[in-house]
Amino acid sequence: MRTTLLHRSRSLSVVDCLCDAKPGERQFEERHRAFSVSYVRWGSFGYHSRGAEHELVAGATLVGYAGDAFHCTHEHHLAGDECLSFQLSDALVDSLGAALDVWRVGALPPVPSLVMLGELAQQTAEGRTNLGLDEVALAFAARFVGTVSGKRETPLRMHARDRRRAVEAALLLDAQAEEPLTLEELAAKVGLSPFHFLRVFRGVLGVTPHQYLVRMRLRQAARLLATDAPIARIAYDVGFGDLSNFVRTFGRAAGVSPRAFRKASRGDRKILQEKMAANS
Repeated sequence: MRTTLLHRSRSLSVVDCLCDAKPGERQFEERHRAFSVSYVRWGSFGYHSRGAEHELVAGATLVGYAGDAFHCTHEHHLAGDECLSFQLSDALVDSLGAALDVWRVGALPPVPSLVMLGELAQQTAEGRTNLGLDEVALAFAARFVGTVSGKRETPLRMHARDRRRAVEAALLLDAQAEEPLTLEELAAKVGLSPFHFLRVFRGVLGVTPHQYLVRMRLRQAARLLATDAPIARIAYDVGFGDLSNFVRTFGRAAGVSPRAFRKASRGDRKILQEKMAANS
């Protein structure tokens, strides 16, 4: 098993898991270190825990209960599988508001809503969305809880205090967009759990914290493109860790490349006219 840590905070870790085990190989007992939901993005395997057996295929969800022993098999499966695992702290599990028995189900078959969120999480892990991986992980965990418990997410009633908290968090993000606070740190700053903070922020401002952060970075980049600073330096200065990601994200938002936007900001009307003609 090869694992890659993609995200870690006090309440949530996201781990990419690649297994190349083959039928007939020796089985090892393992133990869940935390509550977890793992999206199977490729392959298949058997999962055995607490006397129950589950066969998981691509699109399924493996559910881990903290402290439980388990082992995996590939007796009825081709070799190998890949999972994206979301590992939650006890406090975060408690904030999701379901009985702990929900986490004893062991596994779920491919559920359409979880498959969609699992694929969204994978795209986010690859840098192909403007969402935060922690945000999608929370959404996946919340959807899992709702699916098993049968409880629907109730609409939030926004009070003045909630609106103040959302605006305060947005100002914090704007002030340090180059080195932003994590979702967990932002939530702590305004006195909320990460799950509830994400719901409040999105409910008040209409975007997730990471979406807001990306837009603030793009705003700053648009201003800097009016200068002579190299585009690569602008990308890194505003907080993008990868130039290709910046070019792709900027192009998706502006409809033109950073280089073309720079020309337009310096009076090249042809670019704007072509863009307007394409959208007419």
